[in-house]
Amino acid sequence: MFKEYDIVVVGAGHAGCEAAAAAANMGSKVMLVTMNMTTIGQMSCNPAMGGVAKGQIVREIDALGGLSGIISDKSMIQFRMLNRSKGPAMWSPRTQNDRMRFAEEWRLALEAIQNIDFWQEMIREIIVENNGVVGVKTALGLEIRCKAVVLTNGTFLNGLIHIGEKNFGGGRTAEKAATGITEQLVSLGFESGRMKTGTPPRVDGRSLDYSKMEIQPGDEKPGKFSYLHESTPPQKQLPCWITYTNDTVHNKLKEGFEQSPMFQGRIKGLGPRYCPSIEDKINRFAERERHQIFVEPEGWNTVEIYVNGFSTSLPEKVQYEALTKIPGFENARMFRPGYAIEYDWFPPTQLKLTLETQLIDNLYFAGQINGTTGYEEAACQGLMAGINAHRKINDEDAFVLKRSEAYIGVLIDDLVNKGTEEPYRMFTSRAEYRILLRQDNADLRLTEKGYHIGLASENRYQQFIHKRNQTELLAQKVSNLRVNPDEVNKAIEVVGSMPIKEKTPLLNLIKRPQLTFKDLLLHCPSLQNELAGYAEEELEQVEINIKYETYVDREQKLADKIGALENFRIKPDFDYDRVKALSSEAREKLKKIKPETIGQASRISGVSPADISILTVYMGK
Repeated sequence: MFKEYDIVVVGAGHAGCEAAAAAANMGSKVMLVTMNMTTIGQMSCNPAMGGVAKGQIVREIDALGGLSGIISDKSMIQFRMLNRSKGPAMWSPRTQNDRMRFAEEWRLALEAIQNIDFWQEMIREIIVENNGVVGVKTALGLEIRCKAVVLTNGTFLNGLIHIGEKNFGGGRTAEKAATGITEQLVSLGFESGRMKTGTPPRVDGRSLDYSKMEIQPGDEKPGKFSYLHESTPPQKQLPCWITYTNDTVHNKLKEGFEQSPMFQGRIKGLGPRYCPSIEDKINRFAERERHQIFVEPEGWNTVEIYVNGFSTSLPEKVQYEALTKIPGFENARMFRPGYAIEYDWFPPTQLKLTLETQLIDNLYFAGQINGTTGYEEAACQGLMAGINAHRKINDEDAFVLKRSEAYIGVLIDDLVNKGTEEPYRMFTSRAEYRILLRQDNADLRLTEKGYHIGLASENRYQQFIHKRNQTELLAQKVSNLRVNPDEVNKAIEVVGSMPIKEKTPLLNLIKRPQLTFKDLLLHCPSLQNELAGYAEEELEQVEINIKYETYVDREQKLADKIGALENFRIKPDFDYDRVKALSSEAREKLKKIKPETIGQASRISGVSPADISILTVYMGK
């Protein structure tokens, strides 16, 4: 019934969609298998993309040639650049999205790729021969033969949904769980565990009183995720709102604690520390009188509202009664209650940096199966798994991003070398080179790489070349320009900076923290003529490079110095037992993770600097 495929992708969430699109666009014949064709690209939780550190990841996916940024732009109902009051390393784009349009755009994008076929059914088994994957078997017993498999099962592996004292199998509300794969993988020698996540109730927006809430509009001049010119910011935006819980809400929720599956031990999985349920917040932060609730519309043409900050697994009656005590929610009508979901995951220390498993050749894991949480974290893993599966079966070198090259590199390096004890979420604080890894320069960092591996299109590459050339020309022009006091002092005084008394290099003025190109151009007609023809993003890029040149150079030198350890390769069959001076913990971790370089070995939890010195000396001998 099926011909042989190059790659089978199991699951069509954010990881599966990116994996299928990447592999197919690079030339592989892909079969995308999902249990429900109508939920391809579904936003299971909040209808938003990006945010702190996550927005940087979406920009990196886009720069490499992935689709999450484009899909987000097409379906956005609001755009905000978070952390504008901080330095550019912290600026993080975020979109509020139309949930239905987001899924529709993913479906349309995938169907437009000729190399992708689709099949709707559950996969129960992976077909393994000679320690390598050769296909999958469906619930109906059908076999799909292939050269590589990417598992992106999300929360569906033996998923169990909890609402109060009730629980039932499911991967998402109204969708059944996936069975069979966990049991087989464990029988093959994989280690597995249980994690949990949750979602809040959805309510009817017509029943809310927005006058009691704080409005949260989008940016006055909205941006976008994708670097492509064809992707455009929205012409209009929908607002979100903020309200707060109070003691009355907290006391009402506490009444249900004795029925809480979390507090009564019915949930065994590890939950996300940075996205806790409302009952967990009340319990852990008992000193707080209130918690923020973000009221987020689900789309242009729906009244459904996502109650961000009120994730819960308490009984539905308790949820509803507590909701109606929140200002603006007094007459709220609930569409569906919140719930918690437990699911199987596999510690990512069992993977290579390509996301291929160590135990089974050509089998890749991406997304929540690796212990991560969040659309963006899943999408970038899917992208990298799809790229590497394609390259592996075509006998091409692995594609691995360094920690100094991308947040994607930080995420995968953290997972493989350190593992995780709880659902992993990306933060800017996890990246030691975050001044290098800004959202504004993801294309300058990664598009050339994406083009050379055959993923970023010729059109994208040419747009990138144009931006890079323009940025270099602008930087050269700014370094040569000098401005007169009578031209610029008005702009300088407006921002409270010290006026100049003689002709001064423009470069020196831009280095001042208070001054921007925007300030100077607003009051200086001659400067407007000099810098005419340069795009806003090019001006911003040059300005950031000028202001943070010292910090960027310092970070780059540090990255180069530490990166030298990546040149010390470790043979796959290296016998660590021969290095008697290694600590027992280091030997155990090194044998388990099998690092490919000394640099990777140095980042493994439990391997000390002393162990690295010993290993380096031994290998030198």
